[in-house]
Amino acid sequence: MKKNAQAIAATQSQTQAKAAANADLMGIAGAVLLGLTLLFAAGFAQAGILHDTAHDMRHAMSFPCH
Repeated sequence: MKKNAQAIAATQSQTQAKAAANADLMGIAGAVLLGLTLLFAAGFAQAGILHDTAHDMRHAMSFPCH
């Protein structure tokens, strides 16, 4: 009976470790995807559009810019 309980505990521990590793990988993959998307969008956007967007964000955050 003890061996069975130990085997179950070991399996649960391995499952938790794999879940934690998968969560870490999903976070890294999401950050890379977001970064590449922003880089791609900024690389092909016109300078005026980027300026206007940044200006509008400053207003949206109530940050004085004038």
